[in-house]
Amino acid sequence: MSGQNGQAPAELLSANNITALFDSVDAFLFDCDGVIWKGDKLIDGVRQTLDVLRSKGKKLIFVTNNSRRSRRQYAHKFHSLGVSVSEDEMFSSSFAAAMYLKVNNFPQENKVYVIGGEGILEELRQAGYTGLGGPEDGEKRVQLKSNCLFEHDKNVGAVVVGLDPHINYYKLQYGTLCIRENPGCLFIATNRDAVGHLTDLQEWPGAGCMVAAMCASTEKEPIVVGKPSTFMMEILSKKFQIASSRMCMVGDRLDTDILFGQNAGCKTLLVLSGVTTQSTLQDPSNNIQPDYYTNQVSDILELLGQ
Repeated sequence: MSGQNGQAPAELLSANNITALFDSVDAFLFDCDGVIWKGDKLIDGVRQTLDVLRSKGKKLIFVTNNSRRSRRQYAHKFHSLGVSVSEDEMFSSSFAAAMYLKVNNFPQENKVYVIGGEGILEELRQAGYTGLGGPEDGEKRVQLKSNCLFEHDKNVGAVVVGLDPHINYYKLQYGTLCIRENPGCLFIATNRDAVGHLTDLQEWPGAGCMVAAMCASTEKEPIVVGKPSTFMMEILSKKFQIASSRMCMVGDRLDTDILFGQNAGCKTLLVLSGVTTQSTLQDPSNNIQPDYYTNQVSDILELLGQ
C-alpha cells in the first residue's frame, strides 16, 4: 500500500492487473453518486457489473456521503433503477450520524436538530432518537426586529448538518443557538463534500457549504462521520467481519472516497465517471493517488473478459 505523500502514481486498470486486484479482495465498496448513477440515471453497464461480481462471490457494499436518503430509501432507489440491493448493504452518512450517537451513548431523552433531509430524520427515528427541523423548517422565516427573541429547544443535545437544498437563516440560527448555548451540544457533519452530482447534467453545492456556514457562526469544527472519516468503516467491518485489507473502495472523488479507502487500509480504484478527471488525478499538485484508475465501473466487466 503506497503512502500518502510521494505515492506511486495510480495504475490504469488493465487486463494485466485486474486479476491481481480481483483475487486480493473479498468485498467491493462502491460510492453511489458519479459511480453507480448520476442523479436518477444509472451509469451504463453498472447493473451487469454488479451481477457478475456477486456471481463470483464478492460482497458488495454501498457507501455514500449523500445524507438526503435513509438506507431504506436508497435500497428503494436502487430497485427503481433495476438493481437489487438490500438495506443491509447500504451505508449512508445519514445512518452514520445516527450510529455515531448510538455508539457514544447519546441519551435517548435528548433531541437532535437536523439541518438536512428526511434521510437523517428517518435514521434518527430508527435509532430511537427524536429529530427536529429538517424539511419542515425549510419554509420558516426569522423576524429581525427589536425585542424579538429567537427561541430554541434547550433539550437539543446534538445538531446534525448534511446536504440541505432548503437551508435558510432560520435553520442557521436554530442550529447555532443549540451549539453555542446548550451545554455539551454536539456538532455533527454528515460530510464536507464541496459539490455533488444531484442531477445527471451538472454538479451542485454539496453538504460542505452548509457545514461551512455553521462552522463560521458557531466558531467550532464538527465531528465528521462520512468519508474520508473511517467511522463508517468501523461499523461495516464489525458487521461483515471482513478485514479492510481485503476490500476495494471504488469511488469518483479523491478527497473523500479514495482518501477514505487509504485511511482504512483498503485497495482503491478511482473511476472517472463522476467528479474527478484524469487531468486532476495526474496534476503534479495532487497528492492522493489511488492504487488503480479506470473510466467507469463497467470496465471491470470488460477486463475480466465477461
